[in-house]
Amino acid sequence: MKGGKSTGVQKKSDAKLAVKKGKAAKDPNKPKRPASAFFVFMEEFRKQFKAENPDNKSVAAVGKAGGVKWKAMSTSEKAPYVAKAEKRKAEYEKTMVAYNKKQALGGKDEDDDSDKSKSEVNNAEDSDDEEEDDD
Repeated sequence: MKGGKSTGVQKKSDAKLAVKKGKAAKDPNKPKRPASAFFVFMEEFRKQFKAENPDNKSVAAVGKAGGVKWKAMSTSEKAPYVAKAEKRKAEYEKTMVAYNKKQALGGKDEDDDSDKSKSEVNNAEDSDDEEEDDD
């Protein structure tokens, strides 16, 4: 009997796996979120760490050293990185407002239209060249 129950449970789990849905497609035009103050700090710290330790290839070592230094820093030492992060966040919010407006209007960018027209012009020129070769 135990064997019969386990196979029934296995069939149910297989059915659940078969219904699995994928993630929604991400919009490549959507602006990226800004870096936090820590990541702004790490941009600078990586350069400094690489200069001091040119033979170190470990990403984990850089991350650990950066984390230790960030925790040891005072609030006043972190202030410039926090300010840069806030500035990036403000810019991100502005671009997101513009992005959301474009999405609400139909999702078409003006740049996309111009790219399409360029490709159409290029295709027309290519077909004219082919016709000339035939003569």
